[in-house]
Amino acid sequence: MLVRKRFLAMGAGLAITGLALSGCAGAGSTSSAAKSVTLTLATVNNPQMKDMEQLKGSFEKDNPGVKVNFVQMEEGDLRAAVTADVASGAGQYDVVTVGAYEVPQWGAQGWLTDLTDNLKADKSYDVGDILQPVRDALSSGGKQYAVPFYGESSILMYNKEMFAKAGLTMSDHPTWQEVAAAAKVLNTPEHAGICLRGKPGWGDLFAPLTTVVQTFGGAWYDENWKAQVNAPPFVEGVQFYVDLLKAAGEKDPVSNSFTECLNQLQSGKVAMWYDASVAASILEDPKTSAVAGKMGYVHAPVYKTKESGWLWSWNLAVPKTSKNADAAVKFVKWATSKDYQQLVGKTLGWTRVPPGARTSTYSIPEYKTAAAAFAPITLDVMNSVNPKQPGLNPQPWVGIQYVTIPEFQDVGNQVAQLVADAIAGRTTVKEALDKGQVIAQAAGDKQKK
Repeated sequence: MLVRKRFLAMGAGLAITGLALSGCAGAGSTSSAAKSVTLTLATVNNPQMKDMEQLKGSFEKDNPGVKVNFVQMEEGDLRAAVTADVASGAGQYDVVTVGAYEVPQWGAQGWLTDLTDNLKADKSYDVGDILQPVRDALSSGGKQYAVPFYGESSILMYNKEMFAKAGLTMSDHPTWQEVAAAAKVLNTPEHAGICLRGKPGWGDLFAPLTTVVQTFGGAWYDENWKAQVNAPPFVEGVQFYVDLLKAAGEKDPVSNSFTECLNQLQSGKVAMWYDASVAASILEDPKTSAVAGKMGYVHAPVYKTKESGWLWSWNLAVPKTSKNADAAVKFVKWATSKDYQQLVGKTLGWTRVPPGARTSTYSIPEYKTAAAAFAPITLDVMNSVNPKQPGLNPQPWVGIQYVTIPEFQDVGNQVAQLVADAIAGRTTVKEALDKGQVIAQAAGDKQKK
């Protein structure tokens, strides 16, 4: 079918941000009780997923005969691999980590197992406890195709000690102009003023950059699907981002995405970082972070809008082509359950409990104490953003840092590469976005047909 061909052709550009949880039924379904099975799980190499791999022995102990093999990849590689697998029906993976962007589209195409009845029937799982905005993002036609491992918005994180030493303060709702001014003061030979993603990819560079564009008044498309990539507000937002990186950003930003900026902030090489709110739980883990207790967290910076920031979730899903669907569904339910959160807290530390997925997480006494620095703001920002209209003008899709059309992954990746070239000094922002306009308009034209 047409959409399947589009996804397959764009394999390297598709972002996988969530895993869809299926019910017991599915193509090639095999009972885990009938024989020993090995589940192959494709996932992004974020710290929370590494925690899941570390704790998988608990699931394997409770489910004799079931082994779980983790295949961890960088975001771009994961998206390419999973997209190609589900779009072609190859069936290489039993469980996949995919994002809120893909789940409803893939579910509607019949590529993911429908988990609706299975989740509702399991009272102990308590599907109603999942945050409603996140749950809605993982559904299509009233059916839920994935469950969130963790949810997030984006916030500004800053080193309070560095700010104090420089005589600076940070407001709870900063503007980008305030952030840029502080970053320039904090930029020294010892540490950069700010870290921002520069690695090409719609889920890498353009995750934060799209929110910057939106608060500057820009958008990928207008209500009639006319591309706005080289319109003045879009250009202004991108130019600001590029200039800030040049003036006070980290070294070699084109090589940096989430993990790289996280490492630099933890090691004291940067003073600020604008990125996913989930990073706060890692930064505040006293067992692994040198900056635990030294960080401050505030809303995403703005310019012309009242709020900014994205809304996202990494989810677990079961492809329809899984040959071990029953066991796969059991695993995704285990990894997103209340019991799993207790296991993480008691085994690895309460700051490492996956945030932004379940309402009950924020009522756990130990978590409330351990996550006091970031849990309240995480809920606040997730409830403050508006996926229906994140910028100044109405848009014909629901989503903040992505456009929910199959072509966007390819469009976003190509334009991100052009912007990365501008960051690296190989071209200008105007030249990059003029080329990006042509790419984006070709995809916009398809929506009019």
